[in-house]
Amino acid sequence: MNNWARTMAGAALAAILVAGPAWAQKKTLAVVVKGVDNPFFTVLGDGCAKWNKENPNSEYTCLYTGPASSADEAGQVQMVEDLINKGVAAIAISPSNAPAMGNMLKAKKPKMPIMTIDADLAAADRAQRKTYLGTNNYDMGVLMAKHLKQHKAKGGSVCLQLGNVAADNINARAAGFRDTISGKKGTARLKGEGGWTEIAGCPLFTNDQIDLANQQMADVFTKNPKLDAFILVGGWAQFGPQAYSQVTGQVMPKLKSKELVIIAGDTLPPQLDALKSGRSHAQIGQRPFEMGYRAPSVMIDLINGKKPADPLFTGLDECTADNLATCPAK
Repeated sequence: MNNWARTMAGAALAAILVAGPAWAQKKTLAVVVKGVDNPFFTVLGDGCAKWNKENPNSEYTCLYTGPASSADEAGQVQMVEDLINKGVAAIAISPSNAPAMGNMLKAKKPKMPIMTIDADLAAADRAQRKTYLGTNNYDMGVLMAKHLKQHKAKGGSVCLQLGNVAADNINARAAGFRDTISGKKGTARLKGEGGWTEIAGCPLFTNDQIDLANQQMADVFTKNPKLDAFILVGGWAQFGPQAYSQVTGQVMPKLKSKELVIIAGDTLPPQLDALKSGRSHAQIGQRPFEMGYRAPSVMIDLINGKKPADPLFTGLDECTADNLATCPAK
């Protein structure tokens, strides 16, 4: 994890634990992310911490947690099961492996309200949660395709970089991208539709690992010197700014001429730095802080028997070189 991410993670953890013994007496609203090693989720955790700070007299506290590694799908399922067994007040989950999480929830039949945040359960399992709070991930993919079309109207060769194979949110983004760029709903893989073809070996799956994401990019650029576009469906490679700078350094002339176009998800500070330096052409940003900040209130509503809208979308931001000065970083 880079220094920026370590600092953010430390701040989020400190904010959660600062209340000491009194915090332990409160009812827990658990926010379980895919992995605390991901800077995106650190920002989401900051939203949870702000809610705690603004509600010191509440009978509830927001607990931000998750496995140490985003690749630990089984660990996340076990963590949620443990929280159910402990009888926390409510749980908001960003499932790494949507089918596995859904199967566990069906088996456990938790009594407390369950919602999803950032990533949803598989469509067949959504009766197991009360609502979803986060990005319209299909629309995020649509916007990625829109920006690519602006730079490459005639099509070309493309590689998509995804996260975990069974992550519902990432798969929805890929679907939105493929449907839009091809002009055909339900496109499973681009084979010339809309002028676009996915190269052999793609899509890539990072398992949310920063180092692996950068190595994959480097390998693709080396093996495919005529590649027209690389789509980071999530921001993994950019979360390691030094490595990302090295990887994109080998293709900077192509990036400047737009012979090669990079479109990426998320707008965290190091990602906007990448955009500013010409190492990407558009960043489609989610709003993780808002997700973390709103989640406790939604869970309390669920506990009190209220029925919030389903889904609850938090919006998207489109950052380019033209609007970089005003585009949000969270």
